[in-house]
Amino acid sequence: MKSQDCTLFSGGVNGAEAEFGVQAEAIGVEEVNFTFDGHKTARQRGVRFLTSEELAKGDVSLSYVSKLMNRTYSSGPLFRKVLQSIWHQINHAEEVFVVGKILDDNTVKGGTGWGAEFAKICNKPLHVFDQEKDAWYTWNSDQWKKQKSVKIRHKHFSGTGTRFLNDNGKKAIQDLFANSFK
Repeated sequence: MKSQDCTLFSGGVNGAEAEFGVQAEAIGVEEVNFTFDGHKTARQRGVRFLTSEELAKGDVSLSYVSKLMNRTYSSGPLFRKVLQSIWHQINHAEEVFVVGKILDDNTVKGGTGWGAEFAKICNKPLHVFDQEKDAWYTWNSDQWKKQKSVKIRHKHFSGTGTRFLNDNGKKAIQDLFANSFK
């Protein structure tokens, strides 16, 4: 697979998403960063502003997401738009890569967790780099399976994750791209 034939779908915000974008740009992977008016992004390359109508396509019940994720989320309009933009990232991808933390209930910490859960619902290949465990995990129907390494295997993939990217998380993203596009 050639890097020039691939597209990264992300949100382009500080942390993991910005690093996915830096790595994509360095090797010629196209980049689409979904955002909306009033939302700050770190990446300027491939910014795609979603209209109100497009955001509405990704609308989801906050009570449903809260129940699915075993936590309570804000009902504010900004958070709703963030969830809606994450829907677009995952919906456009054939494979999903997340950097963050896997919790004991098998969900991923934070708002990023919705992207991981949506990938599970859509039965898309899902890989999470857990920064605390310093390892990649792949979702296998009903459990996480530890991996020695992972590769990007689909032309359209999502790269998302925590705003609090650690050095090992940054290296995991760099290695992902290096291993995938030799």
